[in-house]
Amino acid sequence: MRLKGTMTMELMDVNTGEVETVVEENLVTNAVNHIFGLNPMGVFYEIGDSIDGIKWQSGLLPICPNAIGGILLFSKALEENVDNIYSLSDNLPVAYASNNVNSTANVARGSMNLTESKALDNGYKFVWEFTPSQGNGTIAAAALTSAQGGANAYGSQVNDSSTFLQLKSIKLDGLSMAKQLVLFEAVEVDFEKDLLYSITYQDTGVRIRKVRIPIFSIGLNEKLDDTTYTVLDDQVIQTSTFKFLGDYTLYGEFLDGGDGYWYGVSNEGNSSGNAAMVWVKIKKEDYTMTEGEWTLSNAKLMDVGNRDEGSSFPERVLKCCVRKGYLYVMAYNKKGIYKINLANSSDVTLIDFGFTSKWKPLCETGTCEVYMTLIGDLIVGGDFQVTVEDKVIPTQGSFRLNDAATPLFQYKNFLLGWGGSYGNEYRTMYLLTPYLASINNLSSAVVKTVDKTMKITYTLTEEAVP
Repeated sequence: MRLKGTMTMELMDVNTGEVETVVEENLVTNAVNHIFGLNPMGVFYEIGDSIDGIKWQSGLLPICPNAIGGILLFSKALEENVDNIYSLSDNLPVAYASNNVNSTANVARGSMNLTESKALDNGYKFVWEFTPSQGNGTIAAAALTSAQGGANAYGSQVNDSSTFLQLKSIKLDGLSMAKQLVLFEAVEVDFEKDLLYSITYQDTGVRIRKVRIPIFSIGLNEKLDDTTYTVLDDQVIQTSTFKFLGDYTLYGEFLDGGDGYWYGVSNEGNSSGNAAMVWVKIKKEDYTMTEGEWTLSNAKLMDVGNRDEGSSFPERVLKCCVRKGYLYVMAYNKKGIYKINLANSSDVTLIDFGFTSKWKPLCETGTCEVYMTLIGDLIVGGDFQVTVEDKVIPTQGSFRLNDAATPLFQYKNFLLGWGGSYGNEYRTMYLLTPYLASINNLSSAVVKTVDKTMKITYTLTEEAVP
């Protein structure tokens, strides 16, 4: 079967009654195929002591109006490619709608017309409506998405909990704390090669472990509950300057730079004066490294995070993020975020929030916490987002993750992470919900204003392939 989509967009001027009509056909992407065709780490299977976050039959099926049940509207055109399943952060949705009526105060969100929307013999007819106050802005492209993705996209000041849909959590109670720590200190996951890289600082050096985990291939003696992962390589690189600073609490974090290097950073946080930070840069190819110490003039930083391998439970608190060669660290007063050039410590910028962050983690507080993570090129914090253009978007700050210690590692629609709190340890898989199930670029952009209502009729049908 082949899917065909046709969209009719009608903007009516409430003062004159004049109607502007746009009709476009779409390209269907691989987003939904990935969800039902891929099975990373056996997310579709009952495994060990697993906790399902969603019932597939009711949450994602039938595909319409669930796995495809929302719409996203963009101010710029989208690349027309079947593998383009998420927009970049310089083109986040300006408006959206889900498979129900919007009863919230979110003015970016419209409502589904539940009377006119219906299943067809060979597909589905969606009808969404936006009042004069809803969905205003320039619209150059549209995309079908999941019902959850159409509720608040990547998050709003009304709600941001629907962005990450928990698919499954695997309890790790059967692993020793030493084995849990290897997973909790993960810095990178190579999904295609079934590999995880775990990095920490121990004694006088940086310890790097290369670990095989069954993601898409499973060995004759392997299970899918993390109890049979294999450490393939274990090396310690001695450092002279870099270490985890602190006495009782050891502050420091390792992050994937996405540029062929891993970066280690450590600071103790400072409410005044200059910020002292030590760093190490490790080349992935051969583990060669450079290290140094910075004094960041007049920078008042939160600590980048902390670790504790000697506690009764594995502890990792992640408070920083690396994107495109820059380290992002929260300002001590919680009113902004510092952007620090990892190649030039004199290049430091304070990005003002325009508000004071609650500075809460993406999960509940506990022995492990994650305060921000990188999704594509969007930094997602507790109650803020930072786009690739360093534009700050405030959000509500709902809890979105299960107990979390690691960044979220992304493979297509799926997000993977490990974490725990006080003896409850998990590996959790999420669905990143605001995906592009279709791409529909308008021939000419339209502008929705407070003087206009908007009605979108989107018909998606199945057709036999000749």
